[in-house]
Amino acid sequence: MAAVSASAGAKSDYPLGPGDAIKIQVFQNPDLTLETRVSESGAISYPLLGSVELGGLSVAQAEQRIRDALQQGGFLQNPQVSILLMQIRGNQVSVLGQVARPGRFPLETANIRLTDMLANAGGAVPGGDDIVIVTGMRDGQPFRKEVDIPAIFLHARTEDDLILQGGDSIYVHRAPVFYVYGEVQRPGAYRVERAMTVMQAIALGGGPTARGSEKRLRLHRKAESGAVVQSEPKLTDPVQTNDVLYVRESIF
Repeated sequence: MAAVSASAGAKSDYPLGPGDAIKIQVFQNPDLTLETRVSESGAISYPLLGSVELGGLSVAQAEQRIRDALQQGGFLQNPQVSILLMQIRGNQVSVLGQVARPGRFPLETANIRLTDMLANAGGAVPGGDDIVIVTGMRDGQPFRKEVDIPAIFLHARTEDDLILQGGDSIYVHRAPVFYVYGEVQRPGAYRVERAMTVMQAIALGGGPTARGSEKRLRLHRKAESGAVVQSEPKLTDPVQTNDVLYVRESIF
């Protein structure tokens, strides 16, 4: 089993979790060399010591815990313990949906944030939404939060750049769209931009044709009941997800 490639800093900061494979070595004590996996409870079974809780500890902290246990147990006077991270399995985050490289990514260091993990996945594709959904567990309870990614940078909402934990999932949904058809230059589906108005929506469709009129519009919008409601919108009205705009012919 090949060791995980990581910098010295990442090695020291990485929090061990269930499923992680490690190799423990004690200088000049080859009989204490052990390759093992962290159990689901976060423990390992180590010679002389029995069960040792390592889950949630950084690699450096785990080394110190074993060092202290060997010393306090009277087994060695000044043990020099090193832990090599062989395979990361427990502390991973899933990135799903409309990203360039969906998959599972390791938390190789502590304090990995949401934007860091999205960057690891290549970011959202052009059809991806600006708002992502983060799910996982916090304090033993299910956790779910919708995060506006542009707002983190545009409005300095750094508190929304969440610190991720092992087992978290990040989901990037398809961007919301509206539809425009009838007497427009380029009928079709388009992304709903922030604070978009009906006038801007028609402009995305290339504007009315020679026979069309921006004064003769019909809007089809699904109500909460599920019924489709028709109306004649103003050019300054906001556009919502799944709106259907129909540009009718001029009456002249």
